Amino acid sequence: MTTLRLGYVPLVDAAPLIVAQELGFAAEEGLRLDLVRLGAWAQARDMLGAGAIDAAHMLVPMPVAQALGLGPSLPTMDLVMFLSHGGQVIVVNRDLEKRLRGMGHDFAFADAVAAGAALHRAATGRLRIGVPFPFSTHAELVRHWLSRCGFGADAFDLVTVPPPLMADALARGEVEAICVGEPWASVAVDRGLAALLLPGTAIWAAPPEKGLVLRRDLAETRPNQTGALMRAIWRAGRWLDDADHRGTAAEIIARPGYLDLPPELVERGLTGRMTISAGGELRGSGDLVTFHRGGASFPWKSLAALFAQRIALAHGLDPRSAMDRAMAHFRTDLYRQHLRPAGAPLPGASQRLEGMLAADRTVAAERGSMILRADGFFDGFTFDPMAPVPGR
Repeated sequence: MTTLRLGYVPLVDAAPLIVAQELGFAAEEGLRLDLVRLGAWAQARDMLGAGAIDAAHMLVPMPVAQALGLGPSLPTMDLVMFLSHGGQVIVVNRDLEKRLRGMGHDFAFADAVAAGAALHRAATGRLRIGVPFPFSTHAELVRHWLSRCGFGADAFDLVTVPPPLMADALARGEVEAICVGEPWASVAVDRGLAALLLPGTAIWAAPPEKGLVLRRDLAETRPNQTGALMRAIWRAGRWLDDADHRGTAAEIIARPGYLDLPPELVERGLTGRMTISAGGELRGSGDLVTFHRGGASFPWKSLAALFAQRIALAHGLDPRSAMDRAMAHFRTDLYRQHLRPAGAPLPGASQRLEGMLAADRTVAAERGSMILRADGFFDGFTFDPMAPVPGR
């Protein structure tokens, strides 16, 4: 039995790592996972770079930023598979909630256009919005949504707050809103501090959220361990996407050694049955988080390019060069090599047009066909990694 140390931040989307260890998927591959709880995303990056952990649960855009030189000088890191899509929730404090309700907003928790227009009317001055890291899907979701809903770049600031501290930041008035993964949005509601405004999936139907990130030297020089780890986590994700397993999963990941929260609170993010306000209002968002369904774990190079283009334009870097560098760090080759023996469905291509699927679609795969999840944006945005860069 080989022991691997994996770093994770306490969120619902760390479930594949926890379930892989607790339900024996890792043991079936000859592994024991030593799961190390971390307090912030920079800690995951730095510990991985220093070799203090073997792999990390990490925000998908983080290895992109590293590839572009927007981080400390560390050994090369690669994303070998996605761990989850979705799970993000946009939350407003009680003052904003009262103004929104006073204007007639119904908190339907589904309509990004209506929620954005209402927030634009309710905002009084520059909004401060907490996100877990500068390079995060949360930050990209918020920027995309607000920019399409009438907010100029000078109408809001994104403030970095570690997920477990988001509720405290709201309580202290450091931010008026947050975009955070579950269960920390629900924690803010249960503390009477906030209301849930919108799930990330209402903005982008399949926003890639966390990835399994390894140092390239480990991934390439220890292929047997890399493959065993990927297969164990892939099987855990498949188990998690059975709706009948979500309650059991909540009980497992809520344990004191992991999230250390009430299972019924953790279960909300897994099932999408959300309590949106201190008044107990309930809303459903069935696809709030996905781990496996619709090829969710495949690390599309086109998603690396999408994040790289946006980060490059924001930081004065050449977008085309950034896209090429970033795509080399999303390891579809390792995914195919190590998950083909497990029977994972494998798409025929490694990049695609992002945002094109308004509904799930059956497509050709290496063997037969597979279903890809709907991935549309609320405003019809699409991204072609081969198209000219806008404004260049």
